[in-house]
Amino acid sequence: MPQALRDAVAFLVPWELSPLAFVLCVGGVAAYAAGLRRMPRAERPSRWRSAAYFTGFGLVWLVMQTRFDYYAQHMFFLHRIAHLVLHHLGAFLIALSNPVAVLGYGLPRALTQRVLVPLWRRPGMRIAVRMIQNVWVAPVIFVGLIFFWLTPAIHFVAMLSPDVYWVMNWSMFLDGLLFWALVLDPRGPGEAWAGFGARIWMLVLAMPPQIVLGAYIALSGVELFDVYGLCGRAWDMSAATDQTIGGLVTWIPAAMMHVIGALIVISRWIHADRGRPAPHAPALAHGAGD
Repeated sequence: MPQALRDAVAFLVPWELSPLAFVLCVGGVAAYAAGLRRMPRAERPSRWRSAAYFTGFGLVWLVMQTRFDYYAQHMFFLHRIAHLVLHHLGAFLIALSNPVAVLGYGLPRALTQRVLVPLWRRPGMRIAVRMIQNVWVAPVIFVGLIFFWLTPAIHFVAMLSPDVYWVMNWSMFLDGLLFWALVLDPRGPGEAWAGFGARIWMLVLAMPPQIVLGAYIALSGVELFDVYGLCGRAWDMSAATDQTIGGLVTWIPAAMMHVIGALIVISRWIHADRGRPAPHAPALAHGAGD
């Protein structure tokens, strides 16, 4: 085997195997692939939706299970890229794919009928999800988690404690899925939990605080996250440069994701106002209703 291929394999295999991440990523991809095979051809999602799903989970695997995770624990800007994937890009792509219908075909029937469906039908579960998915609450939680985990004292503990680090990463990913699933719900008014205008409001509400936080980190001129110096940076980079790049990652790409999300919502709103289904709407609506 060529050395370059060996290095690539070594980079992609789990750095520190997380059973939950392994089951989520590998199991999620396998269930989706099985669902595609079992679905009637007329009901199958478009190729771009499937590509979005696989790409999203591939990115999640990259930042949580490969050697990238090691570097993200020793470089602040890589940590911010990892959270950009978990909270924004990866979660965005998975939500955009609207995979519920495909997974309904691919997951074991015993799991869906005996575990997932009864769990969802519990009043307490539905009330809790409704509270989190409120158009006022969701953006506050979305932004609040970013500020919380980037509070220097809390960040210091999270980067040194494996358990807190685990909670930090999973809270970002799960909240990202919930937020973007609400924003990118393909259903229109009367079916979706939030109207098109409310979803744009959510994106507008959540964007400025992230810009301010990213700008503060990038331009502060003070070392805010000294835990990386304590643990040792993976590369020969100054603390100031590491923090500046990390701040820019928090600032610019995150804001761009909100702009892209708003454009998608506006496009669907225009189609709804014209009385025409948005592209791929029949398949999307079928998935949302399963």
